[in-house]
Amino acid sequence: MLHIEQAVIVEGKYDKIRLSSLLDAVILETDGFGIFKDKEKQRLIRRLAAQRGIIVLTDSDSAGFVIRSFLSGITDPKNITNVYIPDIFGKERRKSAPSKEGKLGVEGMETQVILEAFRKAGIVCSQSDPDSPRREVTKTDLFEDGLNGAPGSSERRKKLLCALDLPAHLSANAMLKIINSFMTYSEYKDAVQRIGEDT
Repeated sequence: MLHIEQAVIVEGKYDKIRLSSLLDAVILETDGFGIFKDKEKQRLIRRLAAQRGIIVLTDSDSAGFVIRSFLSGITDPKNITNVYIPDIFGKERRKSAPSKEGKLGVEGMETQVILEAFRKAGIVCSQSDPDSPRREVTKTDLFEDGLNGAPGSSERRKKLLCALDLPAHLSANAMLKIINSFMTYSEYKDAVQRIGEDT
């Protein structure tokens, strides 16, 4: 897998699934035009853009360009790298008919086409190092800290998400990925301790 420091923004869950098989990165979906009304997700994208930069990879149809334009309007454009897939006409396997414009989306692109699009955009990728010394927050940590799988864990998790200025509806898995994208293990433990002191 290729490691990318920036967070990657895609349109939908199938795009996210496709990229998750190629990239070791934080990948967020806009839920199509749902991003226009989702203030919490907008705030999260702005935060990730400021802290590590974001890569926007949408379909090459007109809807994809509307979403790109919206993201440029809510985030400092200097923190955005746009990756463009080529216009390839066809239909994704899971669909019964081609899209309105007849173009393949991110989910339908061949691996080499996606990787070439990243290369053309100047995105620097490195091979993920499974022996990396960085201590990441794990599901076991969430359990031990009462944030998952324990009585009251949902409320405690919401409290931590609020303290970190993250969307309150994030699942434990999504929260874990986001926390590991911008916090060290010790920063996480400090945040957990602070919400414990507030109760």
